Amino acid sequence: MKNIGYLAQDISILHRQYYRDTKEQFDALELNPTAACILLTVGDFPETSQNQVARYLVVDKGLATREINKMEKLGYLAKNKGVGKAKILSLTDEGDKVVDTIQKIRIKWWDDKFATTGISATSPLVNAIETVVDSIVDPVDAVTDEEK
Repeated sequence: MKNIGYLAQDISILHRQYYRDTKEQFDALELNPTAACILLTVGDFPETSQNQVARYLVVDKGLATREINKMEKLGYLAKNKGVGKAKILSLTDEGDKVVDTIQKIRIKWWDDKFATTGISATSPLVNAIETVVDSIVDPVDAVTDEEK
């Protein structure tokens, strides 16, 4: 049995395999992994700022800005002025449809992996990983009226 130090490596392997298996589906939507995660985050936290999304996903602000600009051009996201330089993000109708598609792609992939391994989505490991992630990422709070 491997020691716990291999967990990050194992998670990276899962991450890479997921994107290999789903690449064609995401290419059809003109999305890469970061873009898909940004859309999911905006879907989960409507009226959030670009900076909040970058902090939540633990990605560079520049990368987040580039991906958000691409998704705005694709018609998936809308940017509205917030306080100062802040940009408040929201999904467009097309973005809502894409988020639903992303969710279906993700759920099917995990359902297939769970079916072949006998592990369930309610495994204690799943909850443990979510707890660790929650301790790392900055929470995304709804944008207050003052920030809009």
